[in-house]
Amino acid sequence: MAGVNKCLKYSMFIFNFLFWVCGCVILGVSIWLRVSSDAQQKFNIEGSGVFTAIDVMIAVGAIIMVLGFFGCCGAIKESRCLLLLFFIGLFLILALQITAGILGVVYKPQLEAKINQTLFELVPLEDKPADLKQALDQIQEQSKCCGIVKGYQDWGSNIPKSCQCSISIDPDTCGGRYYKQTCSSVFVDYYKKHLVIIIGIAFGLAAVELFGLGFSMTLYCQIGKK
Repeated sequence: MAGVNKCLKYSMFIFNFLFWVCGCVILGVSIWLRVSSDAQQKFNIEGSGVFTAIDVMIAVGAIIMVLGFFGCCGAIKESRCLLLLFFIGLFLILALQITAGILGVVYKPQLEAKINQTLFELVPLEDKPADLKQALDQIQEQSKCCGIVKGYQDWGSNIPKSCQCSISIDPDTCGGRYYKQTCSSVFVDYYKKHLVIIIGIAFGLAAVELFGLGFSMTLYCQIGKK
């Protein structure tokens, strides 16, 4: 009876080790985003939906780590059970990634509109909670923007110093005493940039995972023929 191809066996092990490392990276970055003070400031303005997405990524990272472990052990020990668990788990993740990527592209305009609507509902800003105003104040200072819809007018009579600028800085940026750009455009640009990155990573990982499915099923069949 035919034996297991050693090249395939160790290729499967290396692939799964790298897959496990990717899971560690996703988990680590997601946890960092969850506890990062800068992310807290940006995401608290946009709502809890972003934190829900980060929590999902934490779960995905943990699942990938477990699957990578199954794949490594299944390859080295030539265990059909572990390889089958790896194949099923990886197939489910691949299906979810493709679905999420397609939905992200299809509903991108609606998501942008929802973000804008959420931001516009914050106006007027002067009667909002102190922690929200403090977070927006810091974002204004860092991003050189002011207000959300109508610039400094969104703050009413209590315009913070973070809105103030000097025309000597840049006439296109500074309109008299206050920054011209509203912070809503900063939030939307931030969202667009990261959504494109996430979709690109999702489809890139999908291509890699197809190789993993092929490796695992081929090795699974070879072990069965021993």
